Amino acid sequence: MAVATRTLTPRAVWWSAVRPATLAASVSPVLAGTAIAVHQGGIRPLAGLGALVVAVCMQLGVNFANDYSDHRRGADSPARVGPVRAASSGLVPPAQVRSAAIGAFGAAALVGIVLSLATDWRLLIVGAASLLAGALYTGGPRPYGYLGLGELFVFVFFGLVATGGTVYVESLRITPLAILFGCSMGFLASAILVLNNLRDIESDTAAGKRTLATLIGRRRTLYLLPALTAAAFAIPVVVFMASLAPLTVLAVLFAIFIAAAPVRTAFATTSPPRLVSALKQMAVAELAFALLLSVGLIV
Repeated sequence: MAVATRTLTPRAVWWSAVRPATLAASVSPVLAGTAIAVHQGGIRPLAGLGALVVAVCMQLGVNFANDYSDHRRGADSPARVGPVRAASSGLVPPAQVRSAAIGAFGAAALVGIVLSLATDWRLLIVGAASLLAGALYTGGPRPYGYLGLGELFVFVFFGLVATGGTVYVESLRITPLAILFGCSMGFLASAILVLNNLRDIESDTAAGKRTLATLIGRRRTLYLLPALTAAAFAIPVVVFMASLAPLTVLAVLFAIFIAAAPVRTAFATTSPPRLVSALKQMAVAELAFALLLSVGLIV
């Protein structure tokens, strides 16, 4: 069951709605993209800061919108396990959660417009697509997050777009290095979502929420998790072997020890609290990957 709301305050519920563990999925690609830009010899610090603001606000917008939409569609019923959701908590009016989502998306749009006009107007198209994808993830008449497409959304927008976009606004070019490590970030961000959906597979099935996990079942979802993780860590090896980066790029492989723990947990248990911990560990693994990539490319 979710944490009893009587033990919580509105402030604690809002913090839970932020889903702080997931913020690694927005910070990590910007960090990785900045490291790639520095490695390639060009960096615009203010542009990089703008990319970080856009990425974090987008993540917050998706989190709040998901919280509100799941409440409206009945996915966050009392039978749901995991952290309490704001709109369903009884302590925060759902309309406030909706307003928070609109505010976060609005902030991302505002900073994104300024960043695009200062860099390349064509980024306005990418930004509009990102905002539309974030809003329709679990919102709108036919949310694709309920069609098993959540992992694809995360891979594209919190992997390729976030990493490649950061590289572009900082160095004004996209290179194979940006695309490849954008894939790494996308694979790890998708692994975070896989763990989230594994935790909620029973309640999502009961509520009619069709995530990828509910569509393909627990066993296949379990196999997807190590596949995504292995793909993320295979890329630096490919990068080195293709002479796209020096040997030091393999420093990211040390993060395997962090990423392996949540994979083992997923195979060992169906306990929601332990899967919540595994999700947080995978978020740490993605952040560690980005930090070690920065060391490998810059130092």
